[in-house]
Amino acid sequence: MSFVAVRDLFQFYGPRPILEGVNIDVAEGEFISIVGASGCGKSTFLRLLLAQEQPTRGEISIAGAAPAREPGPDRGVVFQRYSVFPHMTVRDNLVAAEAFRKTRLGSLWGRAKAAAHERADETLARIGLSHVADQYPSALSGGMQQRLAIGQALAGRPRILLLDEPFGALDPGTRLAMHDFLQALRAETQMTVFMVTHDLSEGFKLGDRVLVFDKPRWDPQAPEAYGATITYDFDARNNGIPFQTIQEETNVLRPQ
Repeated sequence: MSFVAVRDLFQFYGPRPILEGVNIDVAEGEFISIVGASGCGKSTFLRLLLAQEQPTRGEISIAGAAPAREPGPDRGVVFQRYSVFPHMTVRDNLVAAEAFRKTRLGSLWGRAKAAAHERADETLARIGLSHVADQYPSALSGGMQQRLAIGQALAGRPRILLLDEPFGALDPGTRLAMHDFLQALRAETQMTVFMVTHDLSEGFKLGDRVLVFDKPRWDPQAPEAYGATITYDFDARNNGIPFQTIQEETNVLRPQ
C-alpha cells in the first residue's frame, strides 16, 4: 500500500488548466524530486500536497486517510525565501512554529511552553544550531537561516516534508553543505520528502525518484490551453532509468 496516493488529479485556475491527470504512488520514506520548466505546475502540485489548495478534480490520500481539507501538522513546508520570524531568537522561532500548529493564538503556557522549549533544543541539536539558540536570524548566514526554516518545518513532527526550491537562493558552497545536511536529516528521520528544484543534478543527487512535469499536449497558438502532468518518473537509484514514461500522445480528458 502506498503512503501517498495521487489519483486523477486536475487543477484549474478559472478556465486555465494547470495540472491534468496526475497519478502517482509514493512509499513512506521516499525522497521525490520534482523538476520541469517554469509554469508547469510544480509548486501548484506541492500546494495540493500541503492541502493549501483543493484540486478541481481527483484526490490526494496520505496513509489511507481521507483527503485533507487544510494543512495539518503531518506536513511541513520550506520555501526558497527564509520563512523565519526576524524579531524572535532562533530557539523562539521553533517554539512559535510549534505553538502556531497547536493553538489558534500561537501561544503556549506553563508546562506546555517548557516542553516546547525542550523539544526546540532537541531540534536545534539535530540541525546544528544549538550554539546560536539565543541569537536572532539576522546574525545567521543564509545556510543557517535555511536550516532554521527546516527546523521550523520539523517542529510539528511532520510525516511529510515539502521543499519548494529550498536552496535556490544559496551560494554554491552553502548549497552543497545543505545537500549533506538534508541527506543526513532524512536518513535520521525517515520522512517522506517532496522537493521542487530547477537543478536537475540536484534532483538526481538527493532524490530516490525524479518526477518530470511537462505538457504532453501543446498548442503554439494557445500555449495555456493545456495543463501539465508527470511525463517521466525516473528511478534515481538505478542510474536514472525511467520506470514510468507517459507518452506524448496520452489523451488527457478535461474535467466536466
